[in-house]
Amino acid sequence: MDSPPRRKSGLTLPSGMSESSLRLDTIPSSNFRITCVASPRTISSLSSPSKSSTCSDRFIPCRSSSRLHTFGLIEKESPVKEGGNEAYSKLLKSELFGSDFASFSPSPAGGHGGSALSSPSKNMLRFKTDHSGPNSPYSPSILGHDSGISTETSTPPKPPRKVPKTPHKVLDAPSLQDDFYLNLVDWSSQNVLAVGLGTCVYLWTASNSRVTKLCDLGPNDSVCSVQWTREGSYISIGTCLGQIQIWDGTQCKRVRTMGGHQTRTGVLAWNSRILSSGSRDRNILHHDLRVSSDYVSKLVGHKSEVCGLKWSCDDRELASGGNDNQLLVWNQHSQQPILKLTEHTAAVKAITWSPHQSNLLASGGGTADRCIRFWNTTNGHQLNHVDTGSQVCNLAWSKNVNELVSTHGYSQNQIMVWKYPSLTKVANLTGHSLRVLYLAMSPDGQTIVTGAGDETLRFWNVFPSMKAPTPVKETGLWSLGRTHIR
Repeated sequence: MDSPPRRKSGLTLPSGMSESSLRLDTIPSSNFRITCVASPRTISSLSSPSKSSTCSDRFIPCRSSSRLHTFGLIEKESPVKEGGNEAYSKLLKSELFGSDFASFSPSPAGGHGGSALSSPSKNMLRFKTDHSGPNSPYSPSILGHDSGISTETSTPPKPPRKVPKTPHKVLDAPSLQDDFYLNLVDWSSQNVLAVGLGTCVYLWTASNSRVTKLCDLGPNDSVCSVQWTREGSYISIGTCLGQIQIWDGTQCKRVRTMGGHQTRTGVLAWNSRILSSGSRDRNILHHDLRVSSDYVSKLVGHKSEVCGLKWSCDDRELASGGNDNQLLVWNQHSQQPILKLTEHTAAVKAITWSPHQSNLLASGGGTADRCIRFWNTTNGHQLNHVDTGSQVCNLAWSKNVNELVSTHGYSQNQIMVWKYPSLTKVANLTGHSLRVLYLAMSPDGQTIVTGAGDETLRFWNVFPSMKAPTPVKETGLWSLGRTHIR
């Protein structure tokens, strides 16, 4: 009897290899291996006669015995984000793989192929950098997640520093002139405030509120500017007649009188050795107290009254502003300006140098300009500018933080504090009823005093101390009140 015909396996074998050459070895473990055994003649036809080997030796691991949780690869459930992660994941899957992939459901357990396609590892989308285009409706930035890092652990934004909106002390200052071109208030490094009122200069000691009358120029003259030396012992006074008087502030004694200007001297600026003065006669004079002559050099460059004057912190450069809308920068030795900056469209009185960055200068323009402009004096480039909306009367840079304060005139009469370089507004203070023409800063850099034609001096806590980042708390020492300065 013929044996029943064999069923064909459907395999196409190489020539010389029979089905009996295939063997399935079962290993009693979680892994299995398929081994292909060929006859020596077959192997010799595939490789060199001197070598023997096996082909298609493949290792297939079993995922069930792996300890992925040990390595933190399995996403932990978060009760806070329950439901949120699932919706967000579906949106990302739909965007990256299509809507069919997002709606595909896993096959029942045991279907290895379907499970692998329908449920990719969550780690693939967990640690993610946003490369999506701006027009994608599922962009992580639009959804509020810029990275895979949880927002629960991110640092919350720092709240803005609080600046008191009201002055903590107000002084009456009768006869304080409402004149844009004068500079009648200065605060010494020894904590004494000098104020020019009419024909007199008064000294107010901040530690005990004692008021001292320094001098009276008489009925034929008046005070146009005051400026302390950096050490705070001597004070210079510019007069309407063009004179400059030097006084010993501790003994209230006049040391010297110097001439040179033809008319009023509205602005003064000290460096470590030289006193510079600006006048309505359009000239800038350098005075040296060690020399007997009235002045040692003259700078000619402005075409109208000089109303702004500031030495840089390192004494290398002098910035001057005039009623001709020009901002000029001079060095120590040159008789001609090294920079002529003409972007302002009104008088430049407000000038300040940054104590934090060399060669960084800020200037402010008058009513027709209203802008604060920032300059790199190394190359003369304008770095930035901001329109304040009002006449800029004064600028002062804080030495404690990288911020500056500006005072304003027409039409809002406000005081503004700015962060640099972002130029974001920290505070907007009001209280004066006329232009805030005068500004000075306390020796510790925390308090400013402002003066206006409303005949008041107002003290504001605007900057933090150099040691503590928080504003200084108000105490009974600076109680509210109005005290006559004379």
